[in-house]
Amino acid sequence: MMRASVTIFACIATIVMFTCPSFAADIAKIGVVDLQRILTESEAGKDIQAQLQEKGREMETDIRALGNEIEELNEKLSREAMVMSRKKREEKQRELDIKKYDFQSKQKKYQSQLREIEGKLLEKLQTDVFGLAEEIGKNEGYLLIIEKGAALYYPNSIDITDKLIAKYNESYSGN
Repeated sequence: MMRASVTIFACIATIVMFTCPSFAADIAKIGVVDLQRILTESEAGKDIQAQLQEKGREMETDIRALGNEIEELNEKLSREAMVMSRKKREEKQRELDIKKYDFQSKQKKYQSQLREIEGKLLEKLQTDVFGLAEEIGKNEGYLLIIEKGAALYYPNSIDITDKLIAKYNESYSGN
C-alpha cells in the first residue's frame, strides 16, 4: 500500500514537472568569457606578451652569442688539430665539450625562467579577470559566468568577453 502511494506520487510529480512552465529559466543570466581573447586584446594581455617577447629576445641574444663562440672554437679546433699536440688537442676538445654543456644548461635554464615568468604574469591576469567577472556577475545579476573552454556550446549573445576587456582596460590604465 505504501509502495503504491510512493509510485503514484512520483508519477504525478513527474507529470507536473514536465507540464508546468519553468519560470526560473527566464531569469537565469549566464555569461561566457574567452580568456585567450582577453590575453590577446586587453592592454594588460598585450603588456604581458611584450614583456615575454623582450625577455625572450634577451635570452636568445645571449644563447646565440654562446652558440657563435662554440662554433668559432669548433672551427679553430678543426683547423689547428693537425698541428697541435695530442695533449693540446684533448684539452681544446674538453674546453669545447664544456662550452657545449654550458650552452645546453643555459638554454634549459632560460626556458625554465621564461615559463616561470609567463606563469606568474598569466596568474595575475587570471586573478584580475576572475575578480572583474565576479564583480560583473554580482552587479548585473548573472547566475553563472564560465570560461569558454568549459562550454561545449553557447550562443554568442551570452559572450561577455568584450565587456570584461573594456572593464579590465579601464582598471588597468589606472595602475
